[in-house]
Amino acid sequence: MFTKDSIIGIVGSGAMGSGIAQVAATAEHQTLIFDTNAAALEKAKNNLNTSLVKLVEKQKITQDKADSILRLTTFTSQINDLSKCHLIIEAIIENSDVKQKVFQELESLVSNTCVLASNTSSLSITSIASACKNPERVIGIHFFNPATLMPLVEIIPGVATNPDITIACKTVIDSWKKVTVIAKDTPGFIVNRVARPFYSEALRIYDEQLADIPTIDWAMREIGGFKMGPFELMDLIGHDVNYVVTETVWTQFYYDTRFKPSLSQKRLLEAKFLGKKSGRGFYDYREGAVSPEPNKDEALGKYIVNRVLCMLINEAADTHYLGIASVNDIDLAMTKGVNYPKGLLKWADEIGLALVLETLNKLYNDYQEDRYRACILLKNKVKQNNSFY
Repeated sequence: MFTKDSIIGIVGSGAMGSGIAQVAATAEHQTLIFDTNAAALEKAKNNLNTSLVKLVEKQKITQDKADSILRLTTFTSQINDLSKCHLIIEAIIENSDVKQKVFQELESLVSNTCVLASNTSSLSITSIASACKNPERVIGIHFFNPATLMPLVEIIPGVATNPDITIACKTVIDSWKKVTVIAKDTPGFIVNRVARPFYSEALRIYDEQLADIPTIDWAMREIGGFKMGPFELMDLIGHDVNYVVTETVWTQFYYDTRFKPSLSQKRLLEAKFLGKKSGRGFYDYREGAVSPEPNKDEALGKYIVNRVLCMLINEAADTHYLGIASVNDIDLAMTKGVNYPKGLLKWADEIGLALVLETLNKLYNDYQEDRYRACILLKNKVKQNNSFY
């Protein structure tokens, strides 16, 4: 369906839209970036120039390649310019109503064969597609930030998406040297669903005063092998993004207690302590601020890691049980999308499914909360002495 001659349109010239455009142009597609905001377009153009200069300096690409990317990229404030595109990826505000209006307008401009995609991280593709006369051509293509560096892309067909379009989109994104996984259209897809306990269970441990923030981060890094602790990562992502995704997933799953947000994080958002970008979050990033030292108690650290990891594994198991993604795609998504040290289901096999189930059952018995209920697939595999691989 798509060839090197296919023209790619990007709606939204923010960091994500610009990054996706650079990936498409690097793959030698003529690429158009549309935005109604002239200042945002100019900023995107300058950022692209700066990015390419750095890549040439680091000898990541040649000057000829940089010139080619610039030549293939067009910035426009005229939406009609997108009419010749074969694939359009929308990367604007996470608001379903706004996206529906944009998709309606795009559909009235483009050919019948043009594929319309959303880069949404948590909104329903089926809902966005419902605004179109031909929802079969609408799909989710979710890049991770920064799009130029992060290898993972989630491909999400909606209920009405034509299966041929799903295959064509996976094929073209693979040709852009990305790692693609296919996910069912459910809240959070794979990564933003499965990763919730990394934050929420760490927050729960903190809220219960079982350990402080530096200690939890130390345990997850040094004992768990994660590149960043959950509080460091939340501060880096920004609470205006991380908390909102958590709340969106929670509400879309009909207030399932497994996805319940933390008041501690909500208060930071209300105080506008958004993390690194605002100078304060769970940590203080202002000049002269000193972070407290962690309590490097190994037993406590192992307890923290085991509790968070088992909750992550349980979510990964449930994601497979409900047919959202394959075992391989779930593990691939978590290693390539959020840099986990291992695929969660492979990790579960290594430590033993019986031990994972024992941890979850103990938490459930202690707390009597539905959030700790073990996935039926995990229970059945333990009964049958099976594994995920």
